[in-house]
Amino acid sequence: MHPLLKPISRYVIYLSAWSPIAGILIALMAVPGKLGWWNASVLIIPLCLIYQFVCLSAWYMCKAAPLKNAPVLRTRVMHLAAAVTISFLWVELARLLAYSLAQLPSFQGLDELFKPQVPVLFGLGFLLYLLSVAAHYVILALEDSSKAEARVLETSIFARDAELKALKAQVNPHFLFNSLNSISALTSVDPARAREMCILLAEFLRMTLGLGEKTSVPLSEELSLLHRYLAIEKVRFGSRLQMEEDMKEVSSAIQLPPLLLQPLVENAVTHGIANLPEGGTVRLSGHGDNGRVSLAVENTFDAESTPTHKGGLGLKNVRQRLEARYGKDANMRVSAENGKFKVELSFPSEVTEVKG
Repeated sequence: MHPLLKPISRYVIYLSAWSPIAGILIALMAVPGKLGWWNASVLIIPLCLIYQFVCLSAWYMCKAAPLKNAPVLRTRVMHLAAAVTISFLWVELARLLAYSLAQLPSFQGLDELFKPQVPVLFGLGFLLYLLSVAAHYVILALEDSSKAEARVLETSIFARDAELKALKAQVNPHFLFNSLNSISALTSVDPARAREMCILLAEFLRMTLGLGEKTSVPLSEELSLLHRYLAIEKVRFGSRLQMEEDMKEVSSAIQLPPLLLQPLVENAVTHGIANLPEGGTVRLSGHGDNGRVSLAVENTFDAESTPTHKGGLGLKNVRQRLEARYGKDANMRVSAENGKFKVELSFPSEVTEVKG
């Protein structure tokens, strides 16, 4: 369907644009000759109502001969021939209308008065049709541009989704590799604890099974996964691993990418607690304010023997996932001072709707 016919409001605007055109045509018909304002109005108004529909037909010719594909010469000849033909038919229609009106007593002689105006009407019809062709090519160009932008946006969304899935896929194998190494180490020294760790790992993997299809999870679910992870590590480290949590100031319904915090907690255990003979504490905290949520993972570490790993795989993964999901609206800050290694995340707050 013609783009100016849907919705109807577009056609109303198009039709209203013909009002000044009709006024100009009436003036050109009435002022130079003896036709008069009344006779010119009676002729031009119905002619314009018909011609505005005729000009819409240029859309289909423009679509059949797009400027970027069709030969330029052939396109020009086609539109010029159409303009001449349509203008000729418009003039003949005007002759017929003038002749019909001349049969009425109040319009006697109108057909004779109209004859000197035929060249003017033909020229105006020719010009109006060519203007309509130009306008339709502009509309086609805008439509092509809009479709191209939509394709670019769609490609960008697909690329971002693919990136999120790829980044998310890096987390599970990394964690699984470390857990299996821990189980392997425990097998020879404490088979019972190795068995306990296998059961906990199976439970954790069961919980993460459906995360591959999710783009986000509530904070409560993410924390539940972290508790399962820390339970696994607790088997290996015992009392050396302590956990603190302060999430009272952030809603448990806040949405975040799944397994976003797990690499940070894993780093805290692997690069922090594991290197301290007396062990240490992993602390989770968060708060929400002004439409944003801030989460932090902090752990004790030995500054002399433990590298800070500010550019490690886990931190890089988290940073990339934040950028892929939130763009410049998210930020990540890493600090290491006074025996504390801390990673702070800040991103827009998204809350799940509670269904009644």
